[in-house]
Amino acid sequence: MVVKQEAVVGVINKVLLTFCLGFFFVAKAQVKNADSLLTYRKKVLETVEIDFLTSYYDQSGSHAAVTGGIGNEDLQDFSPTIVVRYPLNQDDVLTADIGISAYTSASSSNGNPFNKSGASGGGSSEGSPWVASTGASSEDILTSINFSYAHAAEDRNKYWSANLGTSFEYDYESIGGGASYTKLWNEKNTELTFKGQVFLDKWKPIIPTEVHEYNLYGSNFQTNVKSYFYGVSVIDKEGISTGNYMPSKFKDFTSVNRNSYSGSISFSQILSKRLQFSVFLDYVIQEGLLSNPLQRVYFKDFENYYIGNKNAIANYTSSDNTSVFHLADDIERLPSQRIKTPLGLRVNYYINEVFVLRSYYRYYTDNWGVRSNTFQFELPIRFNMKWKLTPIYRFYDQTAVDYFAPYDQHNSSSSYYTSDYDLSAFSSNQLGASLTYTDIFSSLKVFDFGLKTVSLRFQNYKRSDGLSAFIITGGLSFVLD
Repeated sequence: MVVKQEAVVGVINKVLLTFCLGFFFVAKAQVKNADSLLTYRKKVLETVEIDFLTSYYDQSGSHAAVTGGIGNEDLQDFSPTIVVRYPLNQDDVLTADIGISAYTSASSSNGNPFNKSGASGGGSSEGSPWVASTGASSEDILTSINFSYAHAAEDRNKYWSANLGTSFEYDYESIGGGASYTKLWNEKNTELTFKGQVFLDKWKPIIPTEVHEYNLYGSNFQTNVKSYFYGVSVIDKEGISTGNYMPSKFKDFTSVNRNSYSGSISFSQILSKRLQFSVFLDYVIQEGLLSNPLQRVYFKDFENYYIGNKNAIANYTSSDNTSVFHLADDIERLPSQRIKTPLGLRVNYYINEVFVLRSYYRYYTDNWGVRSNTFQFELPIRFNMKWKLTPIYRFYDQTAVDYFAPYDQHNSSSSYYTSDYDLSAFSSNQLGASLTYTDIFSSLKVFDFGLKTVSLRFQNYKRSDGLSAFIITGGLSFVLD
């Protein structure tokens, strides 16, 4: 699985690198030709710039949403990205952002947790929410492509921009675009920005195997010879074989679209040579299929049914269970509309030529019952003109959505339900640091490209529900001479 992922990532990286190098050599000739025709005015962007970015994310936890709020949450993600900024003339910049995100997920793999099927496995089958499976959903690659265009007025007091992009993976695809307008005045000490975005997304729903077979074959899904569960023994909590399991609450989707519309306004003011602040307000509306079709839900007022080793049922919620799986009562159901309203504040204070304090606060609320607070502090420490170290601390807390309950605690009479701990009440702490090297003269050359910056960031994340993760991010920025 890892070898397959590395091979795919390697091919994509080579294609992206070839594309960008060709783009740059053409861009270099065009920029030089354009320079000879235009009268001098300081450019928004002096020359072509290229950023190579990559990150690695590793996560562990015990509340997998795919298996109803318990189970293995191990996840690894590798994300290389290339960003190209190309000055069309003194006032206009075109940006291309191409990236992939290749992940393996123990949680997602358990959309189909069964290592054998009745139809092809000789009548025996077992699985566990604590053991990763090997189905199609165990790994995936998200590909994203985005283009943006920015224009600056001659006096550099007005900026317009527009963007268009798409992303796609195995079970989800998205297309989106937006525009923004920025006005500066008061000798550029005051700034006001308006921004709007639209995303038109679509699920290609993958649902848990037991629910899928019920949806396909109806009440005969355990006796139909074509069914995945033909010949498999389904047992109750006492370990007795039964044919009573029926996820009858499941109803097929009437729509697989998910659309998001957002508008934001931000205001920034330089108060003194040392102090700057900014505030922003966003308004986001999401409509459509807002739940994840792969995530199971269990009802406390329904009988429990299992496939696997009956002796492991009593130990089901322990990671020691490796041989029995609880069949879903339904999948996650959430309202078809969500309205989000974040309000934020940034304050930056220049202490001296070595230290700058950056602070950030955001309050968030939505119509699902979530209220959250985010605090973040950064203290960039500049050793000289080239080296900068930035310690980072972030605290976050939130209340739960109105529809959350832990594993096997929902009522079947409810209209909406989720056991996704991302929607539960929790707090988190994130501690990290970044190290940046900047060479304003780009003295190190790679072909016709000068190295502008090198950056490395490490962050460690811990959540009150036991989820933990770390992420390492690196970047190289080049400019075309």
